[in-house]
Amino acid sequence: MTWAIDKTHSQVSFSVKHMMISTVHGRFTSFDAQVELDPSALSAAKVRADVDVNSIDTSEPQRDAHLKSADFFDAERFPKLSFESTRVEAQGSKLSVTGNLTIRDKTAEVTLTGEIEGPAKDPWGKERIGFSLSGQLEREAFGLGWNQVLEAGGVLVGKKVTLSIEAQIVKQ
Repeated sequence: MTWAIDKTHSQVSFSVKHMMISTVHGRFTSFDAQVELDPSALSAAKVRADVDVNSIDTSEPQRDAHLKSADFFDAERFPKLSFESTRVEAQGSKLSVTGNLTIRDKTAEVTLTGEIEGPAKDPWGKERIGFSLSGQLEREAFGLGWNQVLEAGGVLVGKKVTLSIEAQIVKQ
């Protein structure tokens, strides 16, 4: 069964340590996903998603511009992040999705874990499923290596990034 993402009820966000003392949060406002899923056989599910790098929003325009630059995402040359699942594991409402994440010209395997909710019918009779997934990735594995050493020790930008997905999909 084919499912489409409901973008108005979904979010792709991230967080990373800043100066080793606080966490900066951001999100991507433009993304798309296609899901092949039978709720009675979740382990056979297939997910393909794309994220528009230029839609990055950390609530700070100068930081967003720097993140789009060649120091980080290099949005001019690599305008999209992409993910394609290779394995889905479900146990009750617990879910684990493993796949290949491509950022810039680097691809690495990542695993996102969380929960699945539903299916449920909306007031218009459409079947929906919700997901809450998160995982950590090493940004340097994707060519996002820019950093600055701090005078007091440590670095300006943490190496680990937490990725969080809140998604609602609608049966087509």
